[in-house]
Amino acid sequence: MKFNRRKPLTKLPIKVATKGFYEGFNKDVTITAKILLGLLILWAVIFPESSLAILGTINSFLLSNFSTWYILSVTFFLLVAMFLAFIPRYGKLVLGDKGDKPEFSNFSWFAMIFGAGIGVGMLTFATAEPMYHFGNNPEVIQGMATGYGADNVRYAYKWAFLHWGFSAWICYSLVGLSMAYFSFRRKLPLTIRSGLAPIFGKKLSGRLGDAIDIVAVIATLLGVAQTLGFGVEQFVSSMYRVGMGDWLLNAEGKSSAAAIIVALIVIVGVATVSALSGLGKGVKWLSNLNMWLSFILFTFFLIFGSTFFGLQSFFLGLFDYVVALPALLTTIWQPDGTTVGDTLSTWQKDWSVFYWAWWIAFGPFVGVFFARISRGRSIRVYLFGTVILPALMCFIWFSVVGGTAIDLTLGGTDAISSVGQESQLLAMLDVMLSPNAAWAMAILVLVLLLTYLVTTLDSAILVINTINSGGNEGPKGRPHIIFWGVILALVVGVLLISGGLGAIKTAMVIGALPFSFVMVLMGIALIKAVLYDTTHPEVDMVELVEENS
Repeated sequence: MKFNRRKPLTKLPIKVATKGFYEGFNKDVTITAKILLGLLILWAVIFPESSLAILGTINSFLLSNFSTWYILSVTFFLLVAMFLAFIPRYGKLVLGDKGDKPEFSNFSWFAMIFGAGIGVGMLTFATAEPMYHFGNNPEVIQGMATGYGADNVRYAYKWAFLHWGFSAWICYSLVGLSMAYFSFRRKLPLTIRSGLAPIFGKKLSGRLGDAIDIVAVIATLLGVAQTLGFGVEQFVSSMYRVGMGDWLLNAEGKSSAAAIIVALIVIVGVATVSALSGLGKGVKWLSNLNMWLSFILFTFFLIFGSTFFGLQSFFLGLFDYVVALPALLTTIWQPDGTTVGDTLSTWQKDWSVFYWAWWIAFGPFVGVFFARISRGRSIRVYLFGTVILPALMCFIWFSVVGGTAIDLTLGGTDAISSVGQESQLLAMLDVMLSPNAAWAMAILVLVLLLTYLVTTLDSAILVINTINSGGNEGPKGRPHIIFWGVILALVVGVLLISGGLGAIKTAMVIGALPFSFVMVLMGIALIKAVLYDTTHPEVDMVELVEENS
């Protein structure tokens, strides 16, 4: 069989070591990523003040000069998803060969998607995000609503839904769709560079492909570090709440260095053991467990929380969000010398742009994980399960849990708004319940938080090793699994202790920028591949692979 010059690439050899400590790994990618991350850790340890100052300067420069890029990039990702999902002949394409069936049940598939993509955030931000925007948001800044007033509830949910809705999930989904499409349909390695095959072709076997995978590994680690940093803060707060000792907090009421170290040892230790057991055992079992525990916590708020207020907030917030979405995705506030204009610009950089950077940095990790568990599903089903359904789950969580916090605040309590975001869920339970009942629920939150953190971390370790091994999905050596668990712990611990969550946020925003360019190219390459496959139905990919081998 002969094809024209546009025939798709179905063979992308990636050099991996055949013996020694790095057997099965691409040494250029793995060693370079280790060196760069090791230098970051040493820099932060040896020169904590100067390193934080320099990182802060770089971060300010990026936010000032690339805010528009981040905003328009996420808008582009959503347009790509709509293009692929809403046109029937594109949406029905299967991520795999004819006859391929999904490996996991719908429940396990969605449990792993939700747990890896957003689980930790549900416990911290389901309360904190609506509560913050209830106090301040662009409408409050412009004098259109009152902070902590009843007239600001709908605006609070519009912005909360923006940051945790379709825009967040498409950043994960696009990477996963690209990986699944080119790996399962074109038989390319399950690694980031494969997503650019229609653009760069065989050049991706060399230095260019290595550079792309290195960028993905660093973005993955820093994105997961941001999530882990938030989780560690709430984990320490939960341990303190259940009575594990005053040593957990320092004089300022924040997590002490000793508490951060202990929390990381527990979380990383359990996650490493889970990662050693592989995707089908530890990750799957923990994902199912935290889905059931989440259901228990959610049921509690449905029964004892402000359910009617929350459901009303859900429907009104969803309506406002969908109607305003085009404007929300394209409005860019620039400093104009006025108090309102400058404040709006600062707010957008601190919130929307920060979130877009976070989701993009999280994209390689969650995306490759999504791809690994999605073989056999169509593009339309995949997008529904990785964008629409989890976003709606987030909206319901934010409405019921955060709605209860807002309703209690409107009723006169300031116990929730007066504490840090890591403690707001527990503070709300203290307001709602008797001391003993609140303690029991805090235990549930502590266990659920641990399962979410472990699921996120062990999934990240497996994904990093997949990228480092040129797309090999099999487990790769215990020392390497343990190493990346330790590296994640060190990055989070060093940055948290030296500069708090702000230091991790700064490093993450910097690490996300290079990968944002990769993601835009992935979207273009994916459209190019789908157009080819639907306009050349006579091309048998399996036969083409055999011919090219």
